[in-house]
Amino acid sequence: MDMGYIDEFAARLGLQFWPERVPRHVAIVMDGNGRWARRQGLERSAGHRRGVEALENIVIGCRKLGVEYLTVYAFSTENWSRPKAEVGTLMNLLSEFADKKLNRLKENHVRVQVIGDFAGLPLLQRMALKHLMEATAVEDKLVLNLALNYGGRADILQAVKKAAALPPARLQTMTEEDFAGLLQTAGQPEPDLLIRTSGELRLSNFLLWQLAYAEFYFTDTLWPDFDEAELFRAICAYQGRSRRFGALSEE
Repeated sequence: MDMGYIDEFAARLGLQFWPERVPRHVAIVMDGNGRWARRQGLERSAGHRRGVEALENIVIGCRKLGVEYLTVYAFSTENWSRPKAEVGTLMNLLSEFADKKLNRLKENHVRVQVIGDFAGLPLLQRMALKHLMEATAVEDKLVLNLALNYGGRADILQAVKKAAALPPARLQTMTEEDFAGLLQTAGQPEPDLLIRTSGELRLSNFLLWQLAYAEFYFTDTLWPDFDEAELFRAICAYQGRSRRFGALSEE
């Protein structure tokens, strides 16, 4: 946690920040690249490229704010239905991210992991991501989960298949915590805060099990314009929530 960074944003934005109330795990649906490009009179590819820059800044922002886990919806199982040229652009940007952002990620002690159907990604991207994950494996300040070729339903389904292969006695005594250990986010805390940009108000098949008790923060800001100040506002808004997990509030 970088208190100088925090104090600067708190003063600039006129917001109260509580270091002890920082969400451990933030999840983000990065939406609006195409609309951003259209408003600028640019090709959609320009929006996606700008979106990668925004992601880099938000990763570093989370690191400085003391967030321990960040999961971003980078490419869903449904995104394969987009035009072939756009999918190609997204895959190329993924390789570029893995190559060009490695040093900055290591400098900030960010460990990169991938959740989703990794085997279903193109070979070039698998190789680039494998190198990125191996090169950052020892970093311990922030875990960045890239949800790639990911779908929440598919995640639950693969966990069910794992559970079905267990001995009947273990299956009968399985708890929710046990089942969570079969999901691709096993061993990580569930997201405390979900952020979705661009004004859309849906989950889009993202972390369906894991987001059961997350606080939701929706903003009209398009993802390429979502900067560290917007992240700070989102976390301050989260800190003002009363998280009851189904119980009565203290009030």
